[in-house]
Amino acid sequence: METPRGKPDLLIVDDDPLISDTLNFVLGRDFSVYVAESRAQVKSLLRQLDNPPQLALIDLGLPPTPHRPDEGFKLINELIAYSPSIKILVLSGQNDETNARHARTLGALEFIAKPCEPEKIKALLLKSLQIRDAEISAQSGDGGMVGKSLPVEKLRQQITQYANAPFPVLIEGESGSGKELIASALHRQSQRASKPFLALNCAAISPNLVEPTLFGYSKGAFTGATTSRSGYFEDGKDGSLLLDEIGELPLELQAKLLRVLENGEYQRVGETQSRVSNARVIAATNRDMRQELRNGRFRADLYHRLSVFTINAPPLRDLNEDKCLLLDHFRDFYSHQAAVKAFDLDTRAMALWLEYSFPGNVRELRNIVIRLTTKYAGRQVNAEQLQAELDMESMEIDLPGLPIGQDFKSVLEAAKKHLQAQKNFNLDLTLQQWEKGYVEAALLITQGNLSQAAKLLGIHRTTLYSRMQNYGTPGDPESPPQ
Repeated sequence: METPRGKPDLLIVDDDPLISDTLNFVLGRDFSVYVAESRAQVKSLLRQLDNPPQLALIDLGLPPTPHRPDEGFKLINELIAYSPSIKILVLSGQNDETNARHARTLGALEFIAKPCEPEKIKALLLKSLQIRDAEISAQSGDGGMVGKSLPVEKLRQQITQYANAPFPVLIEGESGSGKELIASALHRQSQRASKPFLALNCAAISPNLVEPTLFGYSKGAFTGATTSRSGYFEDGKDGSLLLDEIGELPLELQAKLLRVLENGEYQRVGETQSRVSNARVIAATNRDMRQELRNGRFRADLYHRLSVFTINAPPLRDLNEDKCLLLDHFRDFYSHQAAVKAFDLDTRAMALWLEYSFPGNVRELRNIVIRLTTKYAGRQVNAEQLQAELDMESMEIDLPGLPIGQDFKSVLEAAKKHLQAQKNFNLDLTLQQWEKGYVEAALLITQGNLSQAAKLLGIHRTTLYSRMQNYGTPGDPESPPQ
């Protein structure tokens, strides 16, 4: 990764010119500022930059839906996909606690409610930059994986077993589960360790730029190609090349990638001369590639070529015993980096930590530790303080015989559409009966535990309690939510 030179780069994304212009003026003394007002403008801007910005300050409410957080959430995902090391701070008027928690789950480091003093924003940005630099310095070491669980031990064994093989590796796993770390470990433990390790996220680059980025191009090959330029296969000739989110690779390019995998041959865009690369391809995806094959979105021959070796990055919810090890690892690292005493979790908070599913995986856990280190250095954190940092609405519960993580509102909406097509139904009464049945079934399965039943149904515990009062449904002896 690049070493920052001069002013660090800061991307500001806000559709209010008054806010973006003010922040540009105030923060421009300490940062090289780039401004955009939409996701589309961000994509265009990133294509023009040689390196991704180290920091981003973004609003959630962006065009074309400025009164909803959807575009901001999508932008967080895209920025992290484009540059996993980027530190994102959300500055938004959509400061509902649910939005703040979900933004942090997706990977935002901090959520700042508007309005906020520019000096406070500046201080948070500089602190985020220090955290980023410390993380990059740590990655230059052995970069070992943290964990003693069976899935992590299996992962280590697979990395050792596959590292020196010349064949491709396909890494499958959820966002934030450490796929890039696994790819990096494969490279470091191989005989190619002294050669380049290059990474390209296929989801974070315009489809028409994937081919010239991978294979290079000759002068005049297309508008803007004023000079010839090498691509990743040429630059990483004898090293390793990570193709992240391989499922996003356009179909027309899949055939060209297959050719490189079969005989090492490729051509720069605009040339007829064949070149040869010995780069080892490591592909990664969070998609169900078998489903992609069935839907005709990915070539079967390329899939089988890429998946000579397959590694599954386990989600954090399956690594219960490692949640504490990761907590200790990141707590020690960030308290040392900030030169403060580490925080501690009390008994109830630790129980909540172990129960939480971490839908954003290790990335989410790391950012939670960073925030707790900032807020509670040298102090004990209780369950209420910890819960404020967690996205409890995203938790799923794994119970046999029922859909996992099914959204309760979606179930009711589907039922409503079905019943509207019928005749002689009292829709309100029928829906109420269905809803009561779901509530009673969830309470039966969870043995009357309101919190677990609410997770199963995909609703807030307070909402469940209100419904139970309406139906006169008995529950557990927990006190009503405040």
